[in-house]
Amino acid sequence: MPASALTENKSLAGSFTAEAFAAHLAELSSAPAWWLERKRAAYEAFASLPFPKRTDESWRFSSIGSLTLDGFKVECVDPNALSLASPFGAAHLTFTNNLLSATPTLPTALASQGVIITTLAEAAAKHASLLQAHFMAQPQKLGSDKFASLHAAFVRDGAFIYVPRGVTVTDPIVVTHIASGAGATVFPHTLVIAEENTQVTVVDYFVSSGHSSPATGHTSSGAHQLAVGANDLYAAHGAQLTYIAAQNWARETLSFQFNSTVVRRDARVQSLNLHLGARQARHESLSQLQAPGAFSEMLALTAAEGAQEFDQRTLQIHQAPNTKSDLLYKNALRDQARTIFSGLIVVDPDAQKTDAYQSNRNLMLSDDAEANSLPGLEIQANDVRCTHGATSSRIDPEQEFYLQSRGIAKAEADELLTFGFFEEVITRIENPALHDALAGLIRSKFKK
Repeated sequence: MPASALTENKSLAGSFTAEAFAAHLAELSSAPAWWLERKRAAYEAFASLPFPKRTDESWRFSSIGSLTLDGFKVECVDPNALSLASPFGAAHLTFTNNLLSATPTLPTALASQGVIITTLAEAAAKHASLLQAHFMAQPQKLGSDKFASLHAAFVRDGAFIYVPRGVTVTDPIVVTHIASGAGATVFPHTLVIAEENTQVTVVDYFVSSGHSSPATGHTSSGAHQLAVGANDLYAAHGAQLTYIAAQNWARETLSFQFNSTVVRRDARVQSLNLHLGARQARHESLSQLQAPGAFSEMLALTAAEGAQEFDQRTLQIHQAPNTKSDLLYKNALRDQARTIFSGLIVVDPDAQKTDAYQSNRNLMLSDDAEANSLPGLEIQANDVRCTHGATSSRIDPEQEFYLQSRGIAKAEADELLTFGFFEEVITRIENPALHDALAGLIRSKFKK
């Protein structure tokens, strides 16, 4: 690529200059040519794209002025960072500051059935065709093209999970992504390919070093960090894929996370995103139902406090007849926290018999909190059932009084009622260990 192509406006690139990108490419000189070419194209897009503007509909209600890419370290490896052990799971992968920090574990029984749990770097060398076909194969449609391009340009490793046809993985596969050190930048990525008639559960856990862990619940002070992550989920015909992402970055983190889900014939994908950490976090989730019988269940829980802002953008695209999607996002807001939900259901002309549901519910625990909801429909077929809506309400004072009259302090009463509000989502997770881990993470935030 000519040097002129890397010329960029420093204000648009922040710490991610042409020189930083050239150094990044030099470290990956052994990577496949197609991946390097994708990176070059992604960096060109990143460097040329402007920052979001307040007038952009896809950034409506977002705090644009606080977005900056200055002051971060492109590579920040802390050799003393500790891996966070998970109390459950069939296999584990741990990444610290973009590098594998713990050897992948894979039970012999799964390996003998052809299950692959490895890194993107290893997959590029040994499973290139699979990686090339599914790695960030779907274009971004929800407004964060610039930041998604930054991820594609600088991502250097991540988790690659492949389940061959007819295999059931009973226990969850756990991937931990750790950001360590002030100013650290991480680009976590998880790619899951579930072939025909498979069953698998994958857990992504995003945490800052020394921050709370699912095993201990202990916390520490936050650090100024940047996380720009993505995941690709592919469910082939008849596959059953459960994906859980628990975001618990340090409090001063700026976070972007992009999800792309493809659901094929008679396949089912259940995803649950838990939002706890970061100062400002934007999460974009795209689900494409591409064949009859496809079902996508999109769940999210957010516990917002202080001056945190959680920005959630979703898109459910029904591209074939007889498909179903069910979205339920619940937010609990305390102090001066803000949430934004903007969701759209799109039904293509050929997608007759679509059954789509979208609901955003907000529990206001403070007079100063702010919840913004923008549910929407775009229907081009005439034989569908689509429902969408949003609600914002406070805790029922009679319920709160009932608990307080029995000696429970107001803070504990509000916590109990908030857990009751969240339970509708958590109970949809059938694995008891995962259910308890999610509840423990939420509880740890209330105990701060």
